[in-house]
Amino acid sequence: MKTQYIWLLSLATIFIACDDALDLIPQDTASKDAVFGSEKGLELFSYSFYNFLPSANNIHTCDAMSDYAARRDAPVFLRQNAYNATTTDITNASGYSLVALGADWNWGWGHLRNFNYFIENCNDPRVSDEVKNHYIGLARFFRAYFYFEKVKRYGEVPWIDRPLDVEDPDLYKGRDPRTLVMNHVLEDLDFAIQNIKTTSDGTRSLVTKWVAYALKSRVCLFEGTFRKYHRELGLEGTAAEWLTEAENAAQKIIAESGFKVYTGAGTDQSYRRLFTNDSPVSEEIIMSSIMDAGLAKTHAANWYYTSTTTGVRFNFIRTFINTYLNIDGTPFTDNPAYQTMQFQEEVKGRDKRLQQTIRMGDYERTRGGTSVPTPPDMDYSYTGYHPIKWSLDDANVDTRDLNTNSVSMFRYGEVLLNYAEAKAELGTLTDGDWATTVGALRARAGITGGLTAKPTMVDAYLQTHYFPNISDPVLLEIRRERGIELCFEGLRYYDLMRWGKGDLLEMEWNGIYVPAIDTPLDLNEDGTPDVVYFKEEPASRISGVIYINVSETVGGIANAYKLKNDTYGEITWLNTVPRKWEDKKYYYPIPEDARLTNPNLGQNPGW
Repeated sequence: MKTQYIWLLSLATIFIACDDALDLIPQDTASKDAVFGSEKGLELFSYSFYNFLPSANNIHTCDAMSDYAARRDAPVFLRQNAYNATTTDITNASGYSLVALGADWNWGWGHLRNFNYFIENCNDPRVSDEVKNHYIGLARFFRAYFYFEKVKRYGEVPWIDRPLDVEDPDLYKGRDPRTLVMNHVLEDLDFAIQNIKTTSDGTRSLVTKWVAYALKSRVCLFEGTFRKYHRELGLEGTAAEWLTEAENAAQKIIAESGFKVYTGAGTDQSYRRLFTNDSPVSEEIIMSSIMDAGLAKTHAANWYYTSTTTGVRFNFIRTFINTYLNIDGTPFTDNPAYQTMQFQEEVKGRDKRLQQTIRMGDYERTRGGTSVPTPPDMDYSYTGYHPIKWSLDDANVDTRDLNTNSVSMFRYGEVLLNYAEAKAELGTLTDGDWATTVGALRARAGITGGLTAKPTMVDAYLQTHYFPNISDPVLLEIRRERGIELCFEGLRYYDLMRWGKGDLLEMEWNGIYVPAIDTPLDLNEDGTPDVVYFKEEPASRISGVIYINVSETVGGIANAYKLKNDTYGEITWLNTVPRKWEDKKYYYPIPEDARLTNPNLGQNPGW
């Protein structure tokens, strides 16, 4: 339903909210009878709920603060003593969100008022209970989603389940316990699942019963693992209940929804097609943000992932790239020479998602109607691992927000991993479960080994570099798989938060191995050199080659570009700006202006 993108134009007169206290104070501008007295009125009102959802740009840029991405600058949130309760970080320098997805995904409350207003007033006897409950189910789905995002960001928040007027004392109430809020979230999701009638939506743009199950699996996995790994909450005894709910929700989709792992384009293209098709790949995509150039609904992935001036230029680090398995299913880092492999060698014979996620030897772009070999653009990429997951191969789309490819919000691949992780955490994952989930995703990626039985050996690289507190080889591999399968889909930051691994955000931003300075490197082996690293300005330069200075200082300022061993080794980027994790950062601070308006909110520990 592409008309969803002009909902607000037709609904602008239905509801107006103004900011005060929790931003929940309304002014009604349309007759309730006109809205709540017919199924059509309920349907039209329900479209306004979708305005809460993240935009395509929000989604594909949301991993800009993560452990696997280097970028132009260190996020303010990670700089020591740089972030506080008065800091505004809704967007990055290019206007796209980082962890926050807009005002209501921070300390904004306007959408909640909209959901509550609908729930309270959807009671007209002229409409059947079945129809009313369907639309109330939609409203409660969105309320659950809203509160899930609030709890992820702030921990304890006020639970409000009715529209408040200007005299209501609850405008200035304190925060409720996490357990109360999350129990209500689960109640809302269960009501939505039981009452949403829609089970099939060909456009993949509407909330269906399966979308509600998918959100439930995400929410319950988050809450179960957060409680397990954040023992300071004293809630670890309830973690299994939430993990079981996650398992059951995901199992329902696996068993009954008809969604499956998309393999229609073969192992070389199927994975990437999920992220470059204009129409969502309906076999796997459960819900998506749909683009339509005719309605001026486009996004800016190409602009963002190819421009040296737009966005934060985030690109993968080598430590993460090392986690991609060999095509036979063995760890790449088992090769004793992996640390000194050059780019053109290290990317060969690997999990085929790698070639569908970054530019490598066989990557081509269309320029002037002709496809030409295109290496990583080292003017853009600080590390050499240049992402292509969301961008299109047509260079004509690079210049501004011209992307028409849909951007998924929920897909079957995530559901499989939610199921696998929940069962692994519960200790109940079987070989059959492994084959159905991780095995199926790896098979799509061309991997030939380890598809039918759970792993029994711990990968020392994963344990050493990422999860030293995890000794279960199955959990380690599922976490590897989440990183690779779901990278740049906006889930990584809060995966780290729920696992209690915020310290991974301090990981060094490293890049390709450079064997020597002053040596031209042909990154895609097309016979043309692409980049030279130098410390002393060369007497002459090769036309078309990018030259990067890795000397100690440039213009009297410490150089952010270095080689690990001075004249050779891995690239390192921006070690000059330290990033510091503190455990208080598992929650954002309650904004100071909100606390000045309502002192009962209090503040999160350490802020």
